[in-house]
Amino acid sequence: MSPAPRSDQPAVPQSGPMDTPLAAPDRLLVSWDDLDRLVAELADRVGDGWDVILVIARGGLVPAGMLAYRLGIRQILVAGVEYYDDAGGTLAAPVFHGFPAAELLRDRHALVVDEVWETGSTMAAVAARIRDAGGTATTAVLHWKPDRSRVAGQPDHYVETTDRWVVYPYKPGG
Repeated sequence: MSPAPRSDQPAVPQSGPMDTPLAAPDRLLVSWDDLDRLVAELADRVGDGWDVILVIARGGLVPAGMLAYRLGIRQILVAGVEYYDDAGGTLAAPVFHGFPAAELLRDRHALVVDEVWETGSTMAAVAARIRDAGGTATTAVLHWKPDRSRVAGQPDHYVETTDRWVVYPYKPGG
């Protein structure tokens, strides 16, 4: 059972074209070998100089761990954020279930990692919280869906663009 949403962030699924991605016939299945290649390419693109990786759970946990090994980063923080339900629907806004204390981010350059930027809403909310804590945020994802983004801008670093529903090997159906 998931925790109850905070009253200021309702957990009512919103209707829209992204509410049925699992029913979509056009899916991109990513193998473990594909994932390793994508993370290696992302590591090359982001380079070094990061104080910390801040991973967005759940989807970003595996890629961020792999990326941390490639970049030699041991300082890893986790933001527990819910925006999609298990059926692929979205909530009205990202719901934070956990976020690092401000003193862990103040004056730090954070590489924010997630597996995919679909609407960009989760990444934008996390980056804003990092800035509010006095840190800087640089975003990195494996896949960017530019036609589905609902926020201004784009990821600072990404490996591939797609319009398909991406199924990673560590997720159900992968």
